[in-house]
Amino acid sequence: MTESKPLPLAAKPPEWPRDIATWPTAALPFRDLIEQNALRFDLRPELVCAVVEQESGWNTWGMRFEPAFYGHYVNADAGDETERVARACSWGLMQVMGQVAREAGFSYAFLSGLCEPSNGLFIGCSVLARKLKLTGGNVDTALLLWNGGGNKEYPAQVLARMEKYA
Repeated sequence: MTESKPLPLAAKPPEWPRDIATWPTAALPFRDLIEQNALRFDLRPELVCAVVEQESGWNTWGMRFEPAFYGHYVNADAGDETERVARACSWGLMQVMGQVAREAGFSYAFLSGLCEPSNGLFIGCSVLARKLKLTGGNVDTALLLWNGGGNKEYPAQVLARMEKYA
């Protein structure tokens, strides 16, 4: 993996998206929400789209239990067993980990609320923006942090998806 130069985090270019004909049909309903949240958190919308495609394939109800995450990051005092298990799941379009969402201030009674696109994109974009800021704008490193670092190819996989959304 080569070290990437920081992607500009400035607001979307005026022509974004240039051509939605390259977008998967499943992505079209989320265009406005992605644009709003990307701009709110000073992210490039095509990066958000690429993360969504990589993580959930545009499935709003995507949910995955991560047993290793449960053992390493979820505290025994984090509510009842349902809440603890939910914190070890990734949720929604951006597959935000429940624990990460709680740490980012997501206060809905149930973490399944992250499957609501407006909630999941808001929290996901806020977390991604924090990771980019933490890494000085280095997208490769921020994406490794987003993914937990287990898949060294993850940044290249996400970045390869951006072109269709540019």
